[in-house]
Amino acid sequence: MGRNIVQKVFEAHLVEGTLRKGETVSLKVDEVYTQDATGTMAWLQFEAMGMEKVRVPLAVSYVDHNMIQSNFRNPDDHLFLQTAAARFGAYFSKPGNGICHQVNLERFARPGWIGLGTDSHTPTNGGIGMIAIGVGGLDAATVMAGVPFEMKMPEVVCVRLTGRLRRPWVTAMDVILELLRRLTVKGGVGRIFEYAGPGVSDLDVTERATIANMGAELGATTSVFPSDDRTRRFLRAQGREEDWTRLEADDDAAYDVVMEIDLDGLEPLIARPHSPDSVVPVRELSGMRVDQVCIGSCTNSSYGVMRAVATILRGRRIAEHLSLLVNPGSKQVYEMIARDGSLADMIAAGARMLESSCGPCIGMGGSPGTGQVSVRSYNRNFRGRSGNKDAFVYLANPLACAVMAVAGKMIDPRETDYEVEYPGEPEAFSVNDNMLLPPPEDGSGIEIIKGPNIKEVPLKEPLKDELEVEVLIKLGDNVTTDDIMPAGSQILPFRSNIPAISEYVFYNIDEGFAERAKEAKARGGGVIIGGENYGQGSSREHAAIAPMYLGIKAVIAKSFARIHRANLINFGILPLSFSSPGDMEGIERGDILRISGVGDSLTTDQVYRVRNLTRGTEFTVRSDLSRREQDLLLAGGLLPFLKKRLS
Repeated sequence: MGRNIVQKVFEAHLVEGTLRKGETVSLKVDEVYTQDATGTMAWLQFEAMGMEKVRVPLAVSYVDHNMIQSNFRNPDDHLFLQTAAARFGAYFSKPGNGICHQVNLERFARPGWIGLGTDSHTPTNGGIGMIAIGVGGLDAATVMAGVPFEMKMPEVVCVRLTGRLRRPWVTAMDVILELLRRLTVKGGVGRIFEYAGPGVSDLDVTERATIANMGAELGATTSVFPSDDRTRRFLRAQGREEDWTRLEADDDAAYDVVMEIDLDGLEPLIARPHSPDSVVPVRELSGMRVDQVCIGSCTNSSYGVMRAVATILRGRRIAEHLSLLVNPGSKQVYEMIARDGSLADMIAAGARMLESSCGPCIGMGGSPGTGQVSVRSYNRNFRGRSGNKDAFVYLANPLACAVMAVAGKMIDPRETDYEVEYPGEPEAFSVNDNMLLPPPEDGSGIEIIKGPNIKEVPLKEPLKDELEVEVLIKLGDNVTTDDIMPAGSQILPFRSNIPAISEYVFYNIDEGFAERAKEAKARGGGVIIGGENYGQGSSREHAAIAPMYLGIKAVIAKSFARIHRANLINFGILPLSFSSPGDMEGIERGDILRISGVGDSLTTDQVYRVRNLTRGTEFTVRSDLSRREQDLLLAGGLLPFLKKRLS
């Protein structure tokens, strides 16, 4: 039996375990990269381990999320990240160099490598044939300390692509929107998506990266494309042809699931508020007023996309009532569109050009007004993520976005007579790495500079054998990490200060949550009740650290998103699932729950009896923990566990 791409890469990196679905495997990692919204905690955690230098072949620290410098907090964090990178042996990508996933694809990603990133859209690098997985900051810090990465072997889903995209108006964005339409935001949980079939050769590397990027919205562990002649051409154009290797599945490779998408049959699609899987054809919304358009982010900000958008805008002007914001993905892209005239075309049309950063995608500026409609070529449209929970965010391909910016309304771009130049990838990119700083040969004497907003990492005490906790909040399905720990320009600058940022846990849903949690902490702590797919979305571990700081001992949900579940365990919070989902109906906010014999249950059958002291009822919950995860929870989390082990 032949092997698929995932099996080939995992076999080459396997430290321990067997590659059977559901089995725990340990893997060597080639690269770890961080971004500033999560990287400050990751580097503080690495420092707390007492390590002298990173122990992976490549580490990169990016600054791309928190770029607004309205006070001292963000620039202080940037300086901390730069000095920590130099001290511990990592590259540092300066503010303005670009979005981590776009820059990493351009300058570092390699076919056949395994990489971890402290961002859920790390799988973008799968477009080049790399197994790239989003993780929490503490997992990244642990791997940088030389510990193999442990995970449960996912299912491997083969997505066969046939036909060719009907360019210019159908783009790679429509491929992943179609997959989200079919599978929903829960359809990728516990899965890796491997793309194959004759349609793959129709896609260039940056188009593949767009599809891999939004695999995160499926809840997938990652997505990966073959490394073929197009991959080689991209790396040659980046001056990195020596990094290329051919990587394809064997003809008789086996998969857990096989599905097919006919590229010829796709049309421009759009995701409606407030979920990336609420997908319909653009034509069904034709005529709806649009107030704002945003083009770029890590999903659609390559040179080819920016050049094509510019040709739509050339000689035209955006609608009078509308605001158009454009954020190119990297300094490389920005420089190239400046030199070829595309930037001038965008500016002349009325576009507001932003930094090469995440920007409006993470709520860092560019928020739409109250009740306004914003159409974006981004990857997420959760309520409030834009910075305004009373706005309506739609997701569409970047060329459709450009047409809507001119029209001022929803329109199927196929109805226009616009001429579009879609250049794809150039023969040579403009390579200028002067904002990408390599580490010094010896950084041992470098001082790590910490501003007053940077606080030490809080630790949790070991798990107690009996928990008596108050139900602090009861939630529905698909609760996001944006719901738990909101983003935006007011809150994210506190990411290095857990006591301060914890005041905003569930702030957009329940402004009184933090105060209620602090009161419950004095009485024994709290518990969160959730539905299906609890913690979907971002990898930000603050959605676990801040609740831990507030005294949350457990989350009981119907099911968990992968990264958030790992983050809960890393910070000593028990992730428990209802044995019978209907038991959730008998719990209300304010109830007191007692869980006895936690240690025995944790290490034996992983079934826990829960007594609702308020209502006099009982029910059972379960955990599905590996031996290592059990040890972490008993120690109070990964950092206490490692500190004890390393000492």
